[in-house]
Amino acid sequence: MQQQIQFYEQKLSYEIDSSDLYKAIENNSDYVIIDTRQPSGYEKEHIPGAVNLPHREMTEETTRHFSKSKVYVCYCDGIGCNASTKGALAMTKLGFTVKELIGGIVWWKLDGYTTEGSHQTVSPTLGCTC
Repeated sequence: MQQQIQFYEQKLSYEIDSSDLYKAIENNSDYVIIDTRQPSGYEKEHIPGAVNLPHREMTEETTRHFSKSKVYVCYCDGIGCNASTKGALAMTKLGFTVKELIGGIVWWKLDGYTTEGSHQTVSPTLGCTC
């Protein structure tokens, strides 16, 4: 049983869902949201306040201006894409504290949260039902 408890505790320390991220944004937590997709995806639609840094471009140079005291939340399209996992791995290797957004921008929208960009989604309802 202890192994299982450790597994779930570790999972929660490395992942975040849309509802928890939204609450963290509302509470002005020290989270920085990173869209790990290419600029075309980011320009089309992204989570409000997110910065675009494609996972392939994550280096000491491109992250030099990032604070190591913040938590970085990486996301991509969703469960059919692993750009957020690649980004989370790269940021962790660079010495940052990182979480991965479960379900990416797809689940962000399914949970009723608004996006920004040329094809933004404005949702009339907020919140997941979990």
